[in-house]
Amino acid sequence: MTIQLIINNQSVTAPEGSTILEAAKLAGIEIPTLCHHPDLTDVGACRMCVVSVQGARGLQTACTTPVAEGMVVDTMSETAVASRKFTLEMLLTDHPNDCMTCEVNGDCELQDLVYDYGVTWPDHGGRRHQYEIDPDPNPFIFIDRNKCILCGRCIRACEEIQNRDVWSFAHRGFETKLVAGADQFLLDAGCESCGQCVAYCPVGALFDKMSLGKGRLSQVEKVRTTCSYCGVGCNFNLNVRNNKIIRVTSTQDAPVNGLSLCVKGRYGYDYVHHPDRLTRPMVRAKWLDPALLERQLDSGAWDVVSEAEKRRSMLTYQRAQTNGNDAYQSLKVSPDTFIRTDWDTALDVVAQKFTQTKQQYGGDAFALMASAKCTNEENFIFNKFTRQMLATHSIDHCARL
Repeated sequence: MTIQLIINNQSVTAPEGSTILEAAKLAGIEIPTLCHHPDLTDVGACRMCVVSVQGARGLQTACTTPVAEGMVVDTMSETAVASRKFTLEMLLTDHPNDCMTCEVNGDCELQDLVYDYGVTWPDHGGRRHQYEIDPDPNPFIFIDRNKCILCGRCIRACEEIQNRDVWSFAHRGFETKLVAGADQFLLDAGCESCGQCVAYCPVGALFDKMSLGKGRLSQVEKVRTTCSYCGVGCNFNLNVRNNKIIRVTSTQDAPVNGLSLCVKGRYGYDYVHHPDRLTRPMVRAKWLDPALLERQLDSGAWDVVSEAEKRRSMLTYQRAQTNGNDAYQSLKVSPDTFIRTDWDTALDVVAQKFTQTKQQYGGDAFALMASAKCTNEENFIFNKFTRQMLATHSIDHCARL
C-alpha cells in the first residue's frame, strides 16, 4: 500500500510505514541530518531534520515521523530553517575551531551543514569541554571527544551492526560524554578494532590512528579494490597519496560489506609497503637452465638472493655500488641458491616439476591444501586441478583443520 502526501508543494508517493525523510529522499528532496544513517535505527537526536507539518504542533523530526495520507510537509519553512541554524550554532559553541588542521576537513558532515546554512562561528564565553585528545592507547582508533556532537551513530553501529556494545554515553546534560564500556580503554571494553565506529562518525571525533597527518580527502586518490585477507570479497577504497596507501575507507555501495570491515581489512594494509614483502618469485639455481641463468644475471633481469637476505626474511637485495652489472658475482651461486626470476619462468619450473613427479610416482605423490583466502570460484578451480590434472584426491582446506 502506498501513501500520497505533499512535500514542498510536490506530490509524493511513498510506501506505507515510510518516514518523512524516506519519502523526501524518494522524491529527490534533501533534508539535512547528522544523527541519521540509513544503516542504523533512527533516534531523532540531532534535530537537524526538523520539518513543518501542517496541523502538527511544533516541528517534527523527519527521520522518525511516519508519513500519513494527505500529509503536507514543508522542509524549508522559516521556523525549520531557524531551528537548524540554532542547532548548528549551539554545536559550534562547544566545538574546536580547528577545521584548517582537522583530519576530516572536506569530509565532515557538520562542516558541510554549517556552510550550507551560512552559520558563522559564534562568540561564546561560556563553558567548553577540554577533554584529553587521544587518551586511549589502542593502536587503531584516534579519539577526540572535543569534536563529538553526541549523535550516537558510533554507539548504534557498534550495537546494531557489530553486536559488541562497546560505546555508550555516560552522565547527563552538559557532562554527557562518549565512553567505552564503563569509561574504560577500548580494548578493555571488548573492542575488536574493526573501525566501524570511525566509518559512521560524521565528524572528526573518531578517526583512524594509523592515518593521522598523512593526507585529507582533497589530497588523496581513492582506488576501489577487494580485500585480500579472505574469500568473503569485501570491497573498500585505498586512499593513496604520493603512490603510497595511507588509509583504507569502507564505502556504502560495496555489494558484499557496505561500510563494514574487519580489523585486518581496515587496518592491515601496511604490508603492501613493508620491506619484507616478496614481490618476485624465487627459484633455486639447480632448477634453471645454466645458460639462461648466466644470461639473465648478466643483463640484470634476475638477482641472486644472498644468505644474509635469507636470514633477514628475504629482504630485497641491494646491489653493491659498482659500475657494471656483475654485483651478483660477489655472491657464490650454488645449486641451492635462490634466484629472483620472473613469474613465467617460475611457473614453468613448477609445471615441469609437477609433470616429472606425476610421471615418475603417479598422482598419489601429491597432497594439496586449499585456502580460505581464496574465493569459492578459485577453490573450485583448485579442486578441479587437483583431481583432474594431478590425479589425486588428497586435497583439504585450511578452514577444516
